[in-house]
Amino acid sequence: MKWVLENGPAFTLLSVELSPGESIVAEPGAYVMHRGSIGVKTSTRGGVLSAFARKLAGGESIFMNEITAGPGGALVKLAPSTPGDITYIKLDGSMPVFVQDRSFLAMHGDTRLGVAWRGFKGLIAEGELMWLKAEGVGGVWVNSFGAIQEVELGPGEELTVDNGHMVAIEGGVQWRIRKLGGLKTLFFGGEGLVMELKGPGKVYIQTRTLPGFAGVLLPFLRSG
Repeated sequence: MKWVLENGPAFTLLSVELSPGESIVAEPGAYVMHRGSIGVKTSTRGGVLSAFARKLAGGESIFMNEITAGPGGALVKLAPSTPGDITYIKLDGSMPVFVQDRSFLAMHGDTRLGVAWRGFKGLIAEGELMWLKAEGVGGVWVNSFGAIQEVELGPGEELTVDNGHMVAIEGGVQWRIRKLGGLKTLFFGGEGLVMELKGPGKVYIQTRTLPGFAGVLLPFLRSG
């Protein structure tokens, strides 16, 4: 398998060359085009219970599309539904990666995708978002609204990030969600929930948020 990111960072496209019989699992709606012969199988990929839990918690779809190259191989191109960047996170089987539901684009290899409940910490309140858990051996592509910044945390190093700016977290990073300030800040200050993170591990952050962009557009939509 060979892959490259094109047209980044604002309108990034994932282009994957699949050898005969190789597969990639993609979020529904991510398919853009292909060259060569492919087969597409739609399944729940992480198991029926995980898929159903994702649907109940606000996930866009309980299904994933597995795209497999035919005897001559294939070129497949995928893209997220929002403008922004794409990055790749390798999975070596030692620990999972937690991905914001709307940031999952595709994965490959001997991998599994499930819902990361962690009690109710896996649910992100803003915009009904939630976390998915990708694990196994292979890799996962994640997308953002805006650019993606990768932040490396050393052992015991702490970081606080606005909840809406989170894209993905390596499994070795400890985290918890709390309010930023008091109720006045929550309702009137333009800030809400934050994630407190503690290393070691990598954190992936997006430079823009959909709720923030929607808030900018709202007055214009109302006036129309």
